[in-house]
Amino acid sequence: MADKETRSRRLKTASDIARFMADYYYQLDEATRSGSRKIAWCTSVGPAEILKSMGFLTYFPETHAALIGTRKLAADFIPSANAIGYSPDICSYLTADIGAYLKGVTPLAKTFPGIERIPGAHVFVYNTNQCRDVQDWFSWYSKEFGAPLLGVETHRNIGEVTAAHVTSIASQMENLIEPLEKIAGRKFDMDELKNVVALSRKCSVLWEKCLATASAVPSPLTFFDATTLMGPAVVGRGLQSVIDLYGLLLEELSERIESGEGATQGGERYRLYWDGMPVWGRLSMHSKLFGDLGAAVIASTYCSSWIFNSLDPAAPFESMARAYAELFIVRSEAYKEKYIREKLEFFKCDGIVYHDAKTCPNNSNCRYGLVQRLRSGTGIPALILHGDLNDMRLISDEQTKTNVEAFIEQLEENS
Repeated sequence: MADKETRSRRLKTASDIARFMADYYYQLDEATRSGSRKIAWCTSVGPAEILKSMGFLTYFPETHAALIGTRKLAADFIPSANAIGYSPDICSYLTADIGAYLKGVTPLAKTFPGIERIPGAHVFVYNTNQCRDVQDWFSWYSKEFGAPLLGVETHRNIGEVTAAHVTSIASQMENLIEPLEKIAGRKFDMDELKNVVALSRKCSVLWEKCLATASAVPSPLTFFDATTLMGPAVVGRGLQSVIDLYGLLLEELSERIESGEGATQGGERYRLYWDGMPVWGRLSMHSKLFGDLGAAVIASTYCSSWIFNSLDPAAPFESMARAYAELFIVRSEAYKEKYIREKLEFFKCDGIVYHDAKTCPNNSNCRYGLVQRLRSGTGIPALILHGDLNDMRLISDEQTKTNVEAFIEQLEENS
């Protein structure tokens, strides 16, 4: 067994990314207070490029909900959302975030001194490529704030992304322009959109390269690292500063590879892949749990959700439609199986961990036989952890520890 003092080595660039995220929230807060900029709420895998090209500051409430989870506050807020009719079985991002608003509380206040509230909104724009819940989430806030609600309805269970898919989604995105012009008080500029799309693609390419460094042995980063490093890829797509940040991160990761420095102190006897959402309130605990057992969780489907390499400034609407329809969460079971199989091989994984998140069925991929099919086809052992992304009342730490230890013993027996 690895040394009980195992810790993940912190990347220097993590401090730069933390400063970027602080600046992002302070800019939104200043705009809310002064009214100097229009603010658009956007789902994290939504048409952010359109909004940024039209001068909107973009706010992604999923990042706020994840912060609630990380600070272990969700259970304090969820009952307030339950009380107004939101089931405890639906997305705990939604219920925690709305519950916090109803209680007049935000973790931003303690994380970023001086911020007392979540950002205001002039428009809400969603994309259902994540789930139906984001539409309901934004609809509630639209009524609460008295601001317009716009959306894109994405196909589900997509095998090959076809021209019909692209045409359908691209036309919906184009239809956003006219109402957004009225809200923004300015005309849409195609050149501006092309520029933002070009920057978003560069961000995507760099983020993918950063994640791909985990194929090295030992891996220079872990899945738990990546969940905290991906913030700019979510909120800052379309900005040159994010490209600069990820350029620095890639350099640091490459230096680790050259020096043979792994992310996990104590080494990596086993390399694992994580499928599904993180357990936000247990990132540190899970990182240490696996690390102490000599297991490095090095890659995931989740952190790859912000790779949009189909973006093309020469055809912005069509390429955005394709990129956002290629999202793993909306793909067919056959596609998902092939995708994960390739990732297991690329990252040289000894095992795979599936997080079956109680309130996030769309990001839980272990409910329809995928686990058994992949295990049969690859011979790679699998572990299913039952929990949730935000609601820590739905996870047993003792049971998780027991299951992980038993899984590592299984890997030891197979080696």
